[in-house]
Amino acid sequence: MLKAQRFRIQPAAASSEKTAALYHWLLAILFAGVFVWDYSALFKPLHFSNWPDAALVFLAAFSTVASLARQLPLQNVLLAAFVIALIGGGISALGATTGIPFGPFAFGAEAGPQLFRTLPWAMPFLWIVAVLNSRGVARLILRPWRKTHGYGYWLIGITAVQTVLFDVALDPFASRVRHYWLWTPTPFSLTLQGAPPVNFFGWTVVTLLMLAFVTPALINKLPVQKSPAEFHPLAVWLGGILLFGTACAIHGLWPAVATDAAIGIVTLVFAVRGGRW
Repeated sequence: MLKAQRFRIQPAAASSEKTAALYHWLLAILFAGVFVWDYSALFKPLHFSNWPDAALVFLAAFSTVASLARQLPLQNVLLAAFVIALIGGGISALGATTGIPFGPFAFGAEAGPQLFRTLPWAMPFLWIVAVLNSRGVARLILRPWRKTHGYGYWLIGITAVQTVLFDVALDPFASRVRHYWLWTPTPFSLTLQGAPPVNFFGWTVVTLLMLAFVTPALINKLPVQKSPAEFHPLAVWLGGILLFGTACAIHGLWPAVATDAAIGIVTLVFAVRGGRW
């Protein structure tokens, strides 16, 4: 009887895995196609539209969820994505209204339709892309030490660092190239590529808050001895850095280009090294 039950369960599990893999590859191919479209549109500034960027963020978020669903139960992944979108969207709206915790800024009309006339609809998806893919990159970096004591705390810390580095590359693109948001001048002259330092502190705090809520849902309760490395998060993360850096180069923002290149190269080296372990 037990053997018969196992026989029925295994084909169902295999079918579920195949379905998850199918959706993952379908969304990954769509994401890659839109990325090429959006990247090529950088060289046609006179025909700028925010729709390629919006479609790219949307597909990046869904392909990231599909990638994670190959490793974890779908309901866990959807719960984590919902919590990240809710916290990120809510705090972004608070920031645009009060200047807390990112510093004084306002969303531009180029950011697209706004929810409640405050929050561009793409911002919650952007947070999903930044946090979940940064966590995937952190897992690659830490892969050689995944069985060591304190791995979970290191994963949370490096995820926060990678998320902030993603924002360091994103901000000049979003604020100075696309004008999705605009920073309001403050009495303090110190800025990083036009953004106040408190912005990156705010991203750190918000990311840690998100991870405190979603980490339990993202832990594999049935770990295997050695799962294959997952490079999808690295591809999405580096794709964003490449897009931001190229756009900044076209607009002559060379300090941002140098920063993006350094971030991308260092992350690539450590992630590939860890992934090959």
